[in-house]
Amino acid sequence: MVVTFLLVLDIFAVVCVLLLLKRLLSSPQQVHSPPPGPKGLPLVGNVLDMPSDKEWATFSKWSDTWGDICSVTVLGQTLIIIGSAKVAVDLLDKRSAIYSDRPVCTMGGELVGWKNTLVLLPYGDRFRRFRRLFHNIIGSRTAIKQFLPIEELETRRFLRRVLAKPGDLPKHIRKTAGAIILRISHGYEVKENNDPFVQLAEQATEQFSLSTAPGGFMVDLIPALRHVPTWFPFTDWRVKANAWAATLNQLVEQPYSFVKHQMAAGTAPVSFTSTLLEPKQLTAEEEFDIKWSSASLYSAGADTTVSAVNAFFLAMALYPAVQAKAQREIDAVVGGDRLPTFADREDLPFVDALVKEVLRWHSVVPTGVPHRAIRDDVYEGHFIPEGALVITNIHRLTHDARTYADPMSFNPDRFMASEGRPAEMDPRNLCWGFGRRICPGMHLADASLFISCAMALAVFDISKCVENGKVIVPIHENTTGTISHPVPFRCAISPRSEKAIQLIQAD
Repeated sequence: MVVTFLLVLDIFAVVCVLLLLKRLLSSPQQVHSPPPGPKGLPLVGNVLDMPSDKEWATFSKWSDTWGDICSVTVLGQTLIIIGSAKVAVDLLDKRSAIYSDRPVCTMGGELVGWKNTLVLLPYGDRFRRFRRLFHNIIGSRTAIKQFLPIEELETRRFLRRVLAKPGDLPKHIRKTAGAIILRISHGYEVKENNDPFVQLAEQATEQFSLSTAPGGFMVDLIPALRHVPTWFPFTDWRVKANAWAATLNQLVEQPYSFVKHQMAAGTAPVSFTSTLLEPKQLTAEEEFDIKWSSASLYSAGADTTVSAVNAFFLAMALYPAVQAKAQREIDAVVGGDRLPTFADREDLPFVDALVKEVLRWHSVVPTGVPHRAIRDDVYEGHFIPEGALVITNIHRLTHDARTYADPMSFNPDRFMASEGRPAEMDPRNLCWGFGRRICPGMHLADASLFISCAMALAVFDISKCVENGKVIVPIHENTTGTISHPVPFRCAISPRSEKAIQLIQAD
């Protein structure tokens, strides 16, 4: 065992030296210096500085010290950390031709297989084909109108579940998010209890978040480790990779097979997948694109919306005055004889602002997904080498005191312009990503969040729990992972009135 362990260390040392020599020999002398950052060690660079959890907090400390663009190196790999909206727009939007590629994520992308989904797909022909498929069906506010009735129907079902069992709120939120996205992506109507596709999405998206978190696995820092035999010590990540790859394969194949069987039987409802499968004969490449783009929609929508809706309920428990103001607006505009719908959005400006604040206050994807520079670049005198990974600290951007007043507080009024005070920046310009990598399902997700918030506010009062006469104040913290959720919390949910109960139970 000792000999084997020493052999592993020897391989690690050799790989480090080879990577460093490759970087040194392939990099010509540059006039400009890289962005500043913490000083690293010889050979390994900043490998010991890389955070293992809540990466955005460490990155924010670096930005506080080194500025809105800073850098570190890990075994010769340059990481550029963006800490302001201006730098993000300048690089990822205005220079998107350079910064639209994705890095090779060895664990999550190569070994598990998420490289075939849109989020990790390299920039190229297949990426452009995926984007066209998304744009044609869900890429605009006009395009998603066909799916709004599905979102409203499933949200009404959500209200009934919460009324029956308010203590199971997280379960209801996940079930509803899965029900909505599965109806849209594959035309599948979920079972009321223990639906296999909802459970599959929950399992797969959690694995995606863990397998793609920056610095989560040593094989991402030293890709050559993927060739180490499974009998070597400290390779339990190989077991995880194999198991997670099997889960992803089920996520892709099973709902797709469901749609094909329904289409063969002539019973398939309109969905993202069925629309793309009609009516022509497909090549193997076209079928691959449809299968994986559908899985991209299914997997992304099944988890990101869950995080945002959980954050909404947390915020309402913590900020009762905000909740009361939103309810007064709904009562005045919609009345008590029906539930609000997406069509009411323009007449509910405060509720609309509340949805924006949910997206700003809680960062669903706090460090984004890294971009990759496809060639050398210079920004404000800083050299950014080809192959550098560019990480946007979205959590910092949406909590930047230079952009948002009192950024840690939940205050939708910041988006309500008044005389002498302009509205603050719409966080949807930040949280959906940048450039050619902006989330293609953002209009669908935004609509779903609005419908969930408006309907829940119309019929429920959300408050802190009271136990033995003591008020339990929940804490707002983000979990670690590419997709981040509020840490588990409890809140009390009760119907606002008998009329509210009737609205919830109405067909």
